[in-house]
Amino acid sequence: MNGIKTPSVPAVDKALSALELLAQSRSGLTLGELTRRMALPKSSVHCLLLTLERRGYLHRNEKSRYLFGLKLFGLANMALSGIGLREKALPFLKALMARTRLTVHLAMMEQGEAVLIEKVEPPNVFKLATWLGKRMDVHCTAVGKALMAYLPEADVEVLLRDRGLPRRNDNTICSPRRLKDELARIRKTGYSLDDEEDELGARCIGAPIFDAEGKVIAAVSVSGTTSQVTSENVAVMAEQVKECAATITAVLG
Repeated sequence: MNGIKTPSVPAVDKALSALELLAQSRSGLTLGELTRRMALPKSSVHCLLLTLERRGYLHRNEKSRYLFGLKLFGLANMALSGIGLREKALPFLKALMARTRLTVHLAMMEQGEAVLIEKVEPPNVFKLATWLGKRMDVHCTAVGKALMAYLPEADVEVLLRDRGLPRRNDNTICSPRRLKDELARIRKTGYSLDDEEDELGARCIGAPIFDAEGKVIAAVSVSGTTSQVTSENVAVMAEQVKECAATITAVLG
């Protein structure tokens, strides 16, 4: 019948809401904090959390804070492993890491955010606070800007309208006009630069990956400190990142 939609299952919807809230907290949340954020009776939230805990999707630490359980990580890794792009790109990401001695990321866009689907780190260096599945703003990260630069103009307008341009620090581009100028520069040079725009002390260089139809589907980047990525070597590194992205594009057909 027209206009009638199949209803969602309320209990599943609430359980997924709890998981999404926990995903936004690195240190977990207590029963009370989740109850307030979900605006539900404490007894209902407790039952949801208890079920997820019993199934291995959550666990409680010594401070009674709920965190993701190993079973959830296992499912996430299975999903990520199923992404053909990740498997095809990995050898070239490792080669880029070996050439630059910097951390390499591979990301795709989902719901207006850049989501990391692969990470390759050089040995014996400072570890970046990034992880598979991390979601990042597109306007202030190298992978995000590389993805955004090649979107249709209408899609860019939707992103600006729906997500805005949150300020991370004084270097973050918060003007739509400035961002559009930056996206035009990326299309001209073929690479993006996060010059301490997301995190002070860090610089990243990104480049887009395209599918067989010429549509941007992912981005690759190298990330390092401001002493590792400098004005003197950024051009050379940018060419290396672009070469990696072009190779992956070619492999995809």
